[in-house]
Amino acid sequence: SCLYLSNFLSLSVFQLQTFQVPSCVSKHELTSGVAIAHVLNKIDSSWFNETWLSRIKEDGGTNWRLKVSNLKKILQSMMEYYHDVLGQQVSDEHVPDVCLIGEMGDVTELGRLLQLVLGCAVSCDQKQEHIQQIMTLEEQVQHVVMTAIQELLTKGPVETGTPETYGDFDSQSRKYYFLSEETDDRDYTHRCRELQKQVSVLMEEKSSLQVELQSLRERLNRCETPDVSSTITNKKLLLLQSQMEQLQEENYRLDSSRDDLRVRADVLEREVTDLQLRNEELTSLAQEAQSLKDEMDILRHSSDRVSRLEAMVETYKRKLEDLGDLRRQVRLLEERNHVYMQRTCELEEELRRANAIRSQLDTYKRQVKERCLHCSRQHTSLHRQCEDTVVRLQQENKTLCVQEESYRHRLEELQTQLEDSQRSQNTLETQNRLSQQQISELSAQVEELQRALQEQDSKTEDVITVSPHTHTRPAAGQRSF
Repeated sequence: SCLYLSNFLSLSVFQLQTFQVPSCVSKHELTSGVAIAHVLNKIDSSWFNETWLSRIKEDGGTNWRLKVSNLKKILQSMMEYYHDVLGQQVSDEHVPDVCLIGEMGDVTELGRLLQLVLGCAVSCDQKQEHIQQIMTLEEQVQHVVMTAIQELLTKGPVETGTPETYGDFDSQSRKYYFLSEETDDRDYTHRCRELQKQVSVLMEEKSSLQVELQSLRERLNRCETPDVSSTITNKKLLLLQSQMEQLQEENYRLDSSRDDLRVRADVLEREVTDLQLRNEELTSLAQEAQSLKDEMDILRHSSDRVSRLEAMVETYKRKLEDLGDLRRQVRLLEERNHVYMQRTCELEEELRRANAIRSQLDTYKRQVKERCLHCSRQHTSLHRQCEDTVVRLQQENKTLCVQEESYRHRLEELQTQLEDSQRSQNTLETQNRLSQQQISELSAQVEELQRALQEQDSKTEDVITVSPHTHTRPAAGQRSF
């Protein structure tokens, strides 16, 4: 199985190059996870989108902790893709150990990871294109690829699903809940506008009825036969009054429904605001946690390097202690040389021996000077390395500060947008209150017109009672009619 995965890995590197992604030349470059992430983005850009791709660190280099972090993100997203979108359950034997891939560059585990990537390619919506690419490869390559696909699909229980279920899942899991709430809010706002238009139409009808009522009054004043015109006017007034009552009932019903919709819209707006704030908090917390995790990996790598540097410093300290012992020995030899010099005055026979000792001491001095110079050079290089490390850490700190400032500006922009939406909401509420006041004023005018009509009816009845008896019979005929 290891030999098979090794051959499959070699062929997969060649196949991944057809996706035209960066860092996909050798097996070692695949261990960072950058090329695999770009391939998954090419396979399904709706699931492995640009936001997900931006979380993959491309500057891993030799830092195996960053590689493991990238590979963990890729593996988790692929497992969710298999379970939620493809409806497949991946068995444990096909799940790779990303720690071995990132730290040791294990070929077997990397082959399992690429096997999962191949399964995503031949099971996604664009699977026909990828299958056509596989069919264009050599027969041996096709055999290895198809064997890997069959091994992946046969050893795990498959849960079949229809494209409709995939579409439902995509619309339910990839979109936020508050977007649907915003859609409902827009629907209710549109409904309120339609109701306002209906109210304006009713007000226009009311004004036209008032004009017609005024014309009827003028005709009543110009009429020569008050009994006949009064009867016609009474009928028209009764008809107009019934229409007015119906319009008032419709107006009251529309007002009550508009109030209910306004209350519902306010509740939905508050819920949308709460959900937006909650979503922003969770997003910021997730980004902060991810950045802290990446920073922790970098700091662990730096801590290991500092530990190695401290061990080197301890070694140099021991060497310096050895040099101190040599210096003490040199001082002892110098004292002995002084004794020998005094003895040369007395013992000329030992002159040669003293000269030999003197030459030996000169050799020791040169060795001591050379070792001191070597130690000073090593100390200078160590100091330079420490300074480079400090400068690099300061640059990383500045980068983090710039990111924090950009996040702060983004938060201020969102707060400004929230204030603008609140001001527009206050303006709409003010317009609604003004509309209600106008409706109440028009209702009062309608009541005054009704009272005036009632007074006009009473005056008309008085005129009928005062009229001559000659008109009594036609009046009775009209009442029977």
